[in-house]
Amino acid sequence: MHTTPTIGVLALQGDVREHRAALEAVGARTVALRRESELDAVDGIVIPGGESTTMSRLLRVFDLLEPLRARLKEGLPAYGSCAGMILLATEVLDTRPDAEHLDALDITVRRNAFGRQVDSFETDLDMTGVDGGPVRAVFIRAPWVERVGPDIEVLARVPRGPAEGRVVAVRQDGVFATSFHPEVTGDLRVHRLFVEAVRSHAGAR
Repeated sequence: MHTTPTIGVLALQGDVREHRAALEAVGARTVALRRESELDAVDGIVIPGGESTTMSRLLRVFDLLEPLRARLKEGLPAYGSCAGMILLATEVLDTRPDAEHLDALDITVRRNAFGRQVDSFETDLDMTGVDGGPVRAVFIRAPWVERVGPDIEVLARVPRGPAEGRVVAVRQDGVFATSFHPEVTGDLRVHRLFVEAVRSHAGAR
C-alpha cells in the first residue's frame, strides 16, 4: 500500500503552489501536472481555482481533456476547489457554450452563483468528514451546487446569510469538490480528508 501517495496538481492556472504546500504538509508527494504522460504517474489529482472557461480551453490546448476524463472514469480520485468544482461537474449553468467539463461528479453547478454583493466572503462551515470544529471557508466569485445526483454525498452547506442552505461541498466516491478555497486559510483538514481517500484508493488497487 502507498503510504505516500503522489498527487498531481493541475498546473494550468490558479493556486497551484498553495495546494501543493497543503498536500505535502499532510503527507502526500506532489507534482505540477501539465502533460498526459504525467497523469499515469499520479494516484490522485487536484484541480485548483482559477477561471473555469480558461482552464477548460487550456485542457484542450495541452491535450489533457480526454485523457483526464478517461482517468476519472476509471476511478482516479480528484478534488476540485471553486473552478475545479465547475470542471468536475456534469452540468454547468451560466457558462460559455464552448466550455468543457469533466463529468466526474453528478451535480449541476452555477458559476459565480453568489452574485456581486457577496462576490467574496468568508464563513464557518460544519463539514462532514472533518473533525475538530468548523472549517473557515473563503469564497471568491464562487459557484454553488444547484442539483445533486443520487450518489452524491453533501458535505457542507452555507449556514446563514443570503445563500443559506446552498450546497458548497460534495463527494462522490473518491471525487470531492468545494466551492471554497481551503488552500488559502492554512487549515489542512480538507486536504487531509482527500489524501486519506487517495491513500485508501491506492491501497485497494
